[in-house]
Amino acid sequence: MTSFLCYDRIMKNTHIQHPEDSILNGNLSVLDWFINDGNISTKIDGSPAIVWGTNPATNLFFVGTKSVFNKKLIKINHSHADIDNNHQGKVATILHHCLDNLPVTTNIYQGDFLGFGGSDNYNPNTIRYYFQDTIQQEIIIAPHTSYTAKCDLRDAIASPISDKQIISLWQDAKDVLFVRPYVTIDYLRDTIHQSCKFARQIATLCDFLDVKQVKRIKKQLNTCIREGIEIDDITLEALASDNNCDVNVLRLWKLVQTIKMDMFNYITVDDDIECYIEEERCDHEGYVMSNEFGTFKIVNREGFSKANFNLSPMNQ
Repeated sequence: MTSFLCYDRIMKNTHIQHPEDSILNGNLSVLDWFINDGNISTKIDGSPAIVWGTNPATNLFFVGTKSVFNKKLIKINHSHADIDNNHQGKVATILHHCLDNLPVTTNIYQGDFLGFGGSDNYNPNTIRYYFQDTIQQEIIIAPHTSYTAKCDLRDAIASPISDKQIISLWQDAKDVLFVRPYVTIDYLRDTIHQSCKFARQIATLCDFLDVKQVKRIKKQLNTCIREGIEIDDITLEALASDNNCDVNVLRLWKLVQTIKMDMFNYITVDDDIECYIEEERCDHEGYVMSNEFGTFKIVNREGFSKANFNLSPMNQ
């Protein structure tokens, strides 16, 4: 399955939440998400995000970054001149190649850019990807999202890219390698079911957080991860004291994080791409699963996220 982002059915894709972060305000839907079947995909660590397709406002083919969805400073590129006016540096170079090589389609897609052809390894962001053979195509894209928009890209509705759409992209692609690792998850997740039942019991003891508290504590937790601070009960008690909140909420956060990590035991990915962070072999960035209870990412925050925090994102 391919990777897709967080959808609210009426907006563009947004930042995908970690399951444990969603629990802080008392929303327990993630516990249903853990135990129900859904679409699961490999999360590819590419950069920048590329959006392409037919602009409903002009009926013309376009390419761009996520800035095509901006409310004010909109950067939609129908031509090479548009790219030169809207972008610069490495992003502009990438978009010129995308405009030349991406197959024209009446749909609208988004994917992550991995690199240009001519090599067998690519390091677009945190992870370096090694392919079995030298890539012959001009560009490499990992598609994950499709959009529908009646009149304006700013009103686009996002959804996971379908198998049918992926097949269509593969058939139309001559100069583009569309990367889509196949991943499955065991539907018999007995230990996950038991852990979620226990989490619901813990939740009955919690005085959950308000919006401001959630924002502040998420920032502090990310700081702990970035700096390699172990998030044990001592750390949780310190965070609770600092924020004048119920420590049981943070203990529930930790439990849900543990459930998420247990999910890795039920996931199998079938591809021939090797992944490295610096010189150390690693797994893919993580996975994304979506069902009727939401869309969340399954990522080892102490591994990948810590490394990713310390990289400067590509300017778009």
